[in-house]
Amino acid sequence: MKKIPYILLFFAFLSGNVMSQDIHFSQTAQTPLLVNPAITGMYEGWERVIVNHRSQWLASNTQFHTTAIAADLNFFKTRQNDKAHLGMGLILWNDIAGDANYGSRQAHLSFSGILPMGGGHIMSAGLQGGIGNRSGNMNALVFESQWDGEIFNPELNSNEATTLNSNQYFDVSAGINYQFDGGNSTFARNEDIKIQIGASVYHVNQPAIRYNGIENDMIYRKFVGHASFLKDFSGSKWSIDANAIGVFQGPQNQLLLGTMFRYRMSEGTKTTALRQEAYVAFGMYTRWGDAIIPAFMFDFKGFQLGISYDVTISKLRNTHSGGTIEFSLAYRNLYDALFKKGRY
Repeated sequence: MKKIPYILLFFAFLSGNVMSQDIHFSQTAQTPLLVNPAITGMYEGWERVIVNHRSQWLASNTQFHTTAIAADLNFFKTRQNDKAHLGMGLILWNDIAGDANYGSRQAHLSFSGILPMGGGHIMSAGLQGGIGNRSGNMNALVFESQWDGEIFNPELNSNEATTLNSNQYFDVSAGINYQFDGGNSTFARNEDIKIQIGASVYHVNQPAIRYNGIENDMIYRKFVGHASFLKDFSGSKWSIDANAIGVFQGPQNQLLLGTMFRYRMSEGTKTTALRQEAYVAFGMYTRWGDAIIPAFMFDFKGFQLGISYDVTISKLRNTHSGGTIEFSLAYRNLYDALFKKGRY
């Protein structure tokens, strides 16, 4: 038998005409398909796979888990990255909250067109579409009205509505992205500079959510703006990686700012990728007005492991103890394409 310490958070979704919101990760650089479909296939290398997991409010009796798996690749790309090419990706995620296992499960395909314009300037545009499902099990919950003076008795009538229908819907998103890669004009790894700026709109069609009988409940359109800046310190093994992302969805908004300092442990060859770069990185992110987020990352031969921990600084810290831990594991095939040998 389970009692829900955060039952009010759950019933915020059931109490009226509530617009449903999205999942989020703190390591946004490791969730590119959740930030902008135009980033699909836009990276150094040929294929990429990323796994993310987030466990929220670790010390609470009821936890909240979000897991995502994404894979993307590019077609017709050259090693010099000087010709137009395509990106294609798939992302799956599962977001479960509370003892009722209330949550969302989604699967989306992403497609992008990538146009190098010379001098390190690259433009891209992308579309994303897929299906989603939201559901929960009300029978797993107990309520104050079921307290018989000694124990919570599930046989007692709670007088609560117990219907939480499973609901499926179709979803569409789109985005544009600009990138400048100054490393295209030099073979020196310690002279690199990269800038990325993009914007996207998720839930363009505002899919309806009918899991609780509310007729006009839907997902707000989500507007995302993002920018990143990576600069190597000339003549040293250090570089700085700064990121900013703003998310606006209905009455809710979120601003995430962060800086990571990277130390290059070994050099990599830029064109052949016969020798791959390795580095460690550490830094801090802040979700404005909500949390500070120390982060660590380790990159070795195409594998990238990220660990971060959200420390709540908002009023929410009064309702729970413990923070939120997040892991990411990514792999980029930097040497040779799996689907076409010897790309040049």
